Amino acid sequence: MRISVRISAAFSQREHDFIKVINGAEIAISMDGRGAWRDNVFVERLWRTIKYEEVCLRAYGGVTEARASIGRYLAFYNGKRPHSSLGGRTPDQAYVNLATPIPAAA
Repeated sequence: MRISVRISAAFSQREHDFIKVINGAEIAISMDGRGAWRDNVFVERLWRTIKYEEVCLRAYGGVTEARASIGRYLAFYNGKRPHSSLGGRTPDQAYVNLATPIPAAA
């Protein structure tokens, strides 16, 4: 299915080129999100959490330090931080360690 994408002035030339490749391959993408607030709600919530629990509490010395610190925070977020929406479990507990494997039949 071919789509047309409105490209804003905020996009860089690299992004324009990428969208041309996507459209040329007839790949369906969605960029406007009108009427589909649910599409980004989980990612937006994650970025909000990172912003308030990590970024706003630090004064990074540079990009390298920021990346390392945010990486450590994401490891904490997924592996040690309990989530009320997951019944107090971490995402790793909820999604990675789902259940013990079923033994193969003999």
